[in-house]
Amino acid sequence: MIALSPPLTTDFSAVRPDIQHLQDSLVAWRRQLHQKPELGFEEAITAGFISDKLSEWGIEHQTQIAKTGIVAVILGQQPGPVLAIRADMDALPVQELNQVPYRSQHEGKMHACGHDGHVTIALGTARYLMQNRDRFRGTVKIIFQPAEEGPGGAKPMIEAGVLQNPAVDAIIGLHLWNNLPLGTVGVRSGPLMAATEFFHCTIQGQGGHGAIPHQTVDSVVVGAQVVNALQTIVSRNIDPLKSAVVTIGQFNAGTAVNVIADSARLSGTVRYYDRDYATLIPQRIEQIIAGVCQAHGASYELDYQRLYPPVVNHPELADLVRSVALSVVETPVGIVPECQTMGGEDMAFFLESVPGCYFFLGSANVGRGLAYPHHHPRFDFDETALGVGVELFVRCVEKFSTP
Repeated sequence: MIALSPPLTTDFSAVRPDIQHLQDSLVAWRRQLHQKPELGFEEAITAGFISDKLSEWGIEHQTQIAKTGIVAVILGQQPGPVLAIRADMDALPVQELNQVPYRSQHEGKMHACGHDGHVTIALGTARYLMQNRDRFRGTVKIIFQPAEEGPGGAKPMIEAGVLQNPAVDAIIGLHLWNNLPLGTVGVRSGPLMAATEFFHCTIQGQGGHGAIPHQTVDSVVVGAQVVNALQTIVSRNIDPLKSAVVTIGQFNAGTAVNVIADSARLSGTVRYYDRDYATLIPQRIEQIIAGVCQAHGASYELDYQRLYPPVVNHPELADLVRSVALSVVETPVGIVPECQTMGGEDMAFFLESVPGCYFFLGSANVGRGLAYPHHHPRFDFDETALGVGVELFVRCVEKFSTP
């Protein structure tokens, strides 16, 4: 588990009584969702659960957007701006190891990243806002998005028009975060999460007998030099005051110990915050691969894939979230401004389309054994964070709609 401080406080008195009274329901919804995890674009059970709740509360909503996505619309009693709230719904192909009553009932699938909590917080927010429409102006759109873990549901939802009719003025979202203890909020202006890109390279050499190497072009040797040379991109091409990652995660070649491999396949990931590197890094990757292959008489094929751009928060919306967080958690230690991660998120597409803020809500509790990292088969979080998340979202809506 990650070494973390204990929760900063167990006194969340800033959470209003109506939301505190929702806590038992929030926990029940989250646990029901946790037992029925579904992968990207397969979230039929999850979407059905969401739709049933929204219908029960009389909330207008549209289903089957980008296959399984849902958009709910809640009108305040007076006209005003349009704020969107985004929650992702999908799970991961992970076999859960937690021995809890609400463990996954779907073999090989698990909510190992907290998306069940995100859906629950968004549902709690929807219910509160519907029952208290006199407390905010304008319109709130709640976007339940499929496939964040891949291949990405944000872009097809945007293409389907979820930011229109009415046009969204700003968007917010949160990620339960086991890298921060319960009682903290991670929020910052500018880049929060990195661009996510992948590449696959096949190096074609000439195989042969392991004892007669001069008759071959050894694809393993070529690949090994490519791996080493690619590490110079970050150390020698990236501004040392900025951040980037080039990681080779797979290197596959060969069939026998005495055979020089005919070909080798390398796969890796690229991460960066600065959009200026969107051109530089792929160019340098191909230049290095081409140069090393040419030096050894090998050839190559490179497939470079851009998945998600960086998650970049708008300063004014980050200030809004920060001001709200300061009124909910202990200050100043409860606010974590430097909380960047090289992880990626397709919330980035929403933030490229409209101003917004994505932030982290601390959810780890070491004392209760709830601090395993995201995507771990024992991942779980302190469910106290659910009510805190609803309070944060509701206050953001109220403050955003204030003239």
